[in-house]
Amino acid sequence: MKLKTTIICTIAAFCFSACSKSQNSIAIEKRNVSEEFKKYWYNGEAEISSYQLTQARYGELRDGKAVMIFVTEPFSRTKLVKSDSPTEKDVSVLKLNFTKNFVTGIYPYSMITSSFLPVYENEHAMKISTSIQEWCGHVFMQLENRNEFELQMHSYFESEGEQKFKLKKDHLEDEIWSLIRINPEKLPIGKIKMLPSFFYLRLTHQKIEMQNVVATKENLENNISCYTLDYKDLQRNVKIYFENNFPYRIVKFEETYPDGFASKKMLTTTAILIKNIRSDYWKKNGVIDEKFYKDLGF
Repeated sequence: MKLKTTIICTIAAFCFSACSKSQNSIAIEKRNVSEEFKKYWYNGEAEISSYQLTQARYGELRDGKAVMIFVTEPFSRTKLVKSDSPTEKDVSVLKLNFTKNFVTGIYPYSMITSSFLPVYENEHAMKISTSIQEWCGHVFMQLENRNEFELQMHSYFESEGEQKFKLKKDHLEDEIWSLIRINPEKLPIGKIKMLPSFFYLRLTHQKIEMQNVVATKENLENNISCYTLDYKDLQRNVKIYFENNFPYRIVKFEETYPDGFASKKMLTTTAILIKNIRSDYWKKNGVIDEKFYKDLGF
């Protein structure tokens, strides 16, 4: 009798596991990826866009440069890193390395956010990581997409210190850029919950939590669309301008919020496209290749 019960429990556990796997596989919808997309993004090159940046910081506007580097790569679901030896278990992601560089008075800021959005699976970004360096110190923040969003934050500020916590899954502002490049028709619209960009959270030292936001998209003149995120509780507004036709290049973006110390002012950060190129840039690391860097407007 005991043996019979054990066998039944084992079979039940197996069936539950199999059903769970089946349900999980069904839950992950596939994205509709065009042949045009495949030819553009799987040709062994990255797309690099440089922007003239005007960045709000400490209650004033600062001149700088921003760069967006988009490229597809195989990504490990378990380790959440680029796969050195890709297998069928890996997921293909559209990676974005988004950098900003500007100077505040005597000292410079260097910022980067990396995001990894699945191309073929309708999922949230697999990982987002941000680091900011300036002469006072540096901070690092990371989100991993597992059963929940698992976050960690490391800062030289005592009040922020070392943090690890989890959030329920919802929209991520830092995945929006790549979603535009894959299919802007699938952008979330309406009253939604969203985690603001890591750049904004770190520069303003906001609590890391989902926020209410109203998302809208409208067609403008000259074949341009504008995607707007209105965070009323934060007094923050984000506008992303992109081309209506594939490959949906991002030509401009704006971000408005109260900036500064005691007497905060509503300031608008802007970035306008300088140049857009495609290149296997990781192979161009010689002195002779510095001409390509200058071609981007630096």
